[in-house]
Amino acid sequence: MPYYENVFIGRQDLSSAQVEALTDSYAAIIEEQGGKVLKREHWGLKSLAYRIKKNRKGHYVMLNVEAEWPALAEIERQMRLSEDIIRFLTVRVEEVSEEPSPMMTRRDRDERRPRRDDRGGDRGGDRGGDRGGRDDRPPRREENSEAAPAAAGGTE
Repeated sequence: MPYYENVFIGRQDLSSAQVEALTDSYAAIIEEQGGKVLKREHWGLKSLAYRIKKNRKGHYVMLNVEAEWPALAEIERQMRLSEDIIRFLTVRVEEVSEEPSPMMTRRDRDERRPRRDDRGGDRGGDRGGDRGGRDDRPPRREENSEAAPAAAGGTE
């Protein structure tokens, strides 16, 4: 049987439980048609690049499926009828990877990366704040106003 990858976007006002219920209903349709859902990933609530049907965000879900085309045609028909689905896309793939998708690995990488607030104050991109106890800035002009005329070649 061929492999397919189906990604759909649910409305922003749906709860995570409602999105899971939608995903379960689509998985049940595939299994009724003789297919299998090999992997499912809920990518979370993400911002859309542009507004779609008055939504600025959407719940992204990916299903990796092993099924014949009529099963996918049926879930696409159900998605078209559902008001909770903003967009969907089904693509045929050669094989299904067991490892997490790039969207999930990116999220894990972002969670492991230290936040800017946690970094040391020793970096060059530091914009003010604590300078780590060192003050190697040149003195301000007001503090050095007496030496300025003599240095400029003025007469006393």
